[in-house]
Amino acid sequence: MQPFNRIRRAMLGFVACAALTAPVAAQTTLTMSVWIPIQAPFAQHALLPWAKQVEELSAGRIKVNVLPKAVASPTGHFDAVRDGLADVAFTVQGYTPGRFVLTKVAELPFLGDSAESISVAYQRIHEQQLARAGEHQGVRVLSVFTHGPGQMYSTRKPITRLEDLQGMKMRTGGGVVNDVTNALGATAILKAATEAYELLSSGVADGAFFARESILTFKLSNVVRHATFVPGGLFNTSFVLLMNEAKFNALSAADRDAVLKASGENFARTAGRSFDQSDKNAVDLMRQAGMDIRTADAAFVEQMRRATAPVVDAWVADAAKKNVNGRVVLDALRAEARKLADGR
Repeated sequence: MQPFNRIRRAMLGFVACAALTAPVAAQTTLTMSVWIPIQAPFAQHALLPWAKQVEELSAGRIKVNVLPKAVASPTGHFDAVRDGLADVAFTVQGYTPGRFVLTKVAELPFLGDSAESISVAYQRIHEQQLARAGEHQGVRVLSVFTHGPGQMYSTRKPITRLEDLQGMKMRTGGGVVNDVTNALGATAILKAATEAYELLSSGVADGAFFARESILTFKLSNVVRHATFVPGGLFNTSFVLLMNEAKFNALSAADRDAVLKASGENFARTAGRSFDQSDKNAVDLMRQAGMDIRTADAAFVEQMRRATAPVVDAWVADAAKKNVNGRVVLDALRAEARKLADGR
C-alpha cells in the first residue's frame, strides 16, 4: 500500500499546486458602453487599456465587458450609467446643457496646446476644488479629462479673421463652445460628434469646432476643406469617465482600489496622451487630403480673446452661485497646465 499512498500524496500535491497557480475566476463583470467607434484611437489607446488595467490590478477578480452596441445615444450616457443600463462609460458633460457648471472651466479658451497637460491639470483641480460641489450626483466619477485644443474647420471658405465667422453655422458639442461660437458671431448647432459628417456633407452646417483628432475619428477630411488652428486652443471639451455608484460601492475594498488606481490622474494622462497623438496623426491626414491649413495670426487671436472675454466672466459669475471662486479655480488650472507642459 505504501507505493499507492506515495502516488496519492503526489497527486494531491499536484492538484493543490495547480489550484494555487490557476487564474482566478472573475467575481465581478463590469459592462462598458462605448458610443464612439471601437476602432477609434481613443477607444483603442485609452478605454480598452483602462479595462485591461482594471482586470490586471484586481488580479482577475474584475472583468470589463465592452458591450457590442452602445446602450444609449451619445448624449444619454450619463443617465444610462446612473440608471444601471451600463456600469461604466465616458461622456461629454456639455451634451446635457444646464446640468454641469463647474466642469466648464476646462472648456474655456486658451488653456494650452497639449491635451495631456490640460487633462492632468484638470483632474488635479477637479479633485482639489470642484468634486465636493457634487455635480455628478448619482454616479462615481473615475476621471475627468479633455481632448486637445479646439480648432476651426469650414467647408467652403478659410477663416482668417473674426468677420469670416459672422453668420456661419458651426457644429458644436455643447458646453462653453456654444457660448464661444455665439460670442464670435457664428450660430451654434448643438449635435453629437457622430452626427457631424451628415451635417457638414449636407450643408446644414458650414463648419465645425473640433479638436484635430476628431477629423480623423469621425472621417471628416473629405467634407471639410479649410482648417484654422488657434494657438492655445479656442476651447476644450470636458469629458468624464464614470461608473454606476451602486456597482462601485458593491465592490470589495481591494477591487475599489484597483478601479481607482487605473482611473484618476492615471487615466487622465493616458487619455490626454492618446488625444495628443491622434491630433498629430489627424494633421498628417489633413495634409494628405490637401486641406488648406492655417494658423490664426496674432491679430485674429486678439480679436478672439476680446470677443470671448464675456464668456469667461459669465462662467465666473455662474461658479460664484455654487460658492466657488471661479477666478481662483481658472488661474489654478492654467498655472497647473503650464507647469505640466513645461515638464515641471
